[in-house]
Amino acid sequence: MASAPIPTLTMAYPNRICNQCGCVCDDIVLTVEAGTITHAEHACDKGRAWFLANHSYSAEGPKAWVKGQPFSLTAAIDTAAEILFHARYPLIFGLADLPCEAQRQAVSVADRVGACLDTTLSDEHGAFDAAFQEVGEVTCSLGEVKNRADLVIFWGTDPVTSHPRHGERFSLEAKGLFTPRGRADRFVVVVDVEETATAKQADLFLKIQKDCDFEVLWALRGLVRGVPLRESMQKQTGIEDKVLLEFSNRMKGCRFGILFFGPGLCATRGRQRNAEAALRLVKDLNDFTRFYAKPMSGPGNVSGAENVVCWQTGYPPSVHFGQGFPRYNLAEYSAKEVLSRGEADAAMMVAYDPKTPFSPAACKRLSSLPTILLTSHTENQLPLEIGFRPTVIILTALYGICEAGTVFRMDDTPLPLRPVLSSTRPFALDVLTNLEKRIQELQTQRHVAMKNEQGPR
Repeated sequence: MASAPIPTLTMAYPNRICNQCGCVCDDIVLTVEAGTITHAEHACDKGRAWFLANHSYSAEGPKAWVKGQPFSLTAAIDTAAEILFHARYPLIFGLADLPCEAQRQAVSVADRVGACLDTTLSDEHGAFDAAFQEVGEVTCSLGEVKNRADLVIFWGTDPVTSHPRHGERFSLEAKGLFTPRGRADRFVVVVDVEETATAKQADLFLKIQKDCDFEVLWALRGLVRGVPLRESMQKQTGIEDKVLLEFSNRMKGCRFGILFFGPGLCATRGRQRNAEAALRLVKDLNDFTRFYAKPMSGPGNVSGAENVVCWQTGYPPSVHFGQGFPRYNLAEYSAKEVLSRGEADAAMMVAYDPKTPFSPAACKRLSSLPTILLTSHTENQLPLEIGFRPTVIILTALYGICEAGTVFRMDDTPLPLRPVLSSTRPFALDVLTNLEKRIQELQTQRHVAMKNEQGPR
């Protein structure tokens, strides 16, 4: 007689958060069966692939490696502390794939050892940060966009591909208090150098010449202020004068406008000056109507990393603690520049994204240093993904699925993470806390030894 099948416990967890893009959707319903996520309702393809991936890490395998050999977690933390303690110019970078609480602890570690601190997206977001410092930002929440925006502009970004539910929840089809018909109540404009998936859904697509973002933005500023276009503008930008004039009038005449800009805006000639021009255009438009601007942030807790570093140091990423206080200089203290110049003599990669591009010189320098890696990836993947084996590897629990905390949406709205699976791996926050404690012990021992060498006064 065949035995009856063993029943499996199935649980539904509503209102969970997906961090696979800057939308940070908080309406996901996860179904967990026998310790495995089997369904992710409301999630886009990106989120579904992440939630339904294999998160059943082996409970028996080691959680840390030192020089390619399995080590206990305590011994690995001790080795990592020794590396950072003895370094003269340590570099700590990454942070994007962490909850804010762990990011804050990483800043504390950097402060204690006098490290250079940077995020893996500083090269992309650095232009935005520099523009904000020059011009300021007229901003709003995504909830306000959903409820009020009747004109939505996407400049140098393709949210249908990069942020699949952005249109559904906030900008295109979303129905709000003052936009009850959703898409019918909005006019959507896409400005880009080539037609994108979002452009195919727009009411107006402005295809501009490559490296002409600044010229188009400045021309729009002039039209908004009543300054006529010069004769060569159409030939230079690829857009007819009457189209630019109609566009400027539509911006001035809307009730609530929003300009979303992405990496494409700052990837061309002008870089941060393009972002400055966009922000200045939005400020000009507020003389006529309500208009706002917001960058489209990437996957992970990127907005959280920038917020945490900023409120802890007073500056966005690319901060140096070597003088005992934070100093900021994007051109000098970014991870790419510090590695390319060969200044760093040790590096700790915290939740490092292996897809982040570095120059060949930076990669060569990084592979020659004593390195520490805190990651939620599996150990077997790491050498292939980053190109070398770090000195110390510590595997941590996956935040959002196994580790609780806080993340920031692209509009700087904090949202709480509530885990659905347990993990035998340590939390990144606990690892970083114990690491700082160990470094503090080493510093205390050195202070006592120096005091004993000096003898009594």
